Amino acid sequence: MLDMTNIIRESNELLFFPLRNAIMLDLVSVRLFVLALDLGSLTRAAEAAGTVQPVVSQRLKALEATLGRKLLDRSPRFVRATEDGRAFLEKARLLLRSHDEAMRFTEAPAVRFSLGFSDHALGLGIEPVLQAVRSALPGNAIIDVRMGLSQDLRPRFDAGQLDAIVIRRESGGREGEVLGNDHLGWRAAQGWSRSADGPLPLATLGMPCGVHEAAIRLLDRARIPWRESFQASSCAALCAGVRSGLGVALLGDAACDGMPDAGPALGLPPIPASEIVMFGRAGSPIVGDALRALELAIRKRLR
Repeated sequence: MLDMTNIIRESNELLFFPLRNAIMLDLVSVRLFVLALDLGSLTRAAEAAGTVQPVVSQRLKALEATLGRKLLDRSPRFVRATEDGRAFLEKARLLLRSHDEAMRFTEAPAVRFSLGFSDHALGLGIEPVLQAVRSALPGNAIIDVRMGLSQDLRPRFDAGQLDAIVIRRESGGREGEVLGNDHLGWRAAQGWSRSADGPLPLATLGMPCGVHEAAIRLLDRARIPWRESFQASSCAALCAGVRSGLGVALLGDAACDGMPDAGPALGLPPIPASEIVMFGRAGSPIVGDALRALELAIRKRLR
């Protein structure tokens, strides 16, 4: 007679043997890993996740132990991905998107988040900010982004067309949340020198633009003749024109892709830092989380 008890026990052992030896990733720890890199700090990752820094640190150490790889280089002020951490990051993002999709059983309307950025507020520094917002939203969220001038974005926010905007404010006004100050400097190609004859070639985004107006006001006040030598439609194009030697441009530290301030060497007038300001409305808790991630990422960028 067959011993059914032994057969069932042996079948179960065969069935679950692979699970006993499998490496199982903790998704909460994976999400904290992504947040820590997107926001550049364990403390800010803890704030975004609604927990405290020691918990984040403990979970990330456990994740590294599970993978048998060092993912992060830590310091009190920032975190950086190691080579293994950079390799794991995109896999982690894909894992979280797949998890969020697997948890969705109904065809509920996807969350929509519409953003507007002043090009002069972030410029070429926008990529990590967008990654932080993407990580804070469900995998099926619809994100709409509009780049433009501050003067154009504010009316669109007031009309309810955008959930949040990030703009540069040169002077006046107390509305919105000030995320930090951004130094404006005169950017020029390496080795570029100002001609003693003729007006200063000026690269701009054209009008209406608060930074363009500030540049003209400063030059006129200093009695420095100028001509608009290059007009671009974005800070990326503006930086390309400057690096090509077509002129100098007034750009913030966050937008200039690391170009130093050549103003003192060229004898150009200094300009005070201006404010980077966020306006946002949270129509749902999920959008509120995205706004918080947006705020933290920009504060990190401005530091």
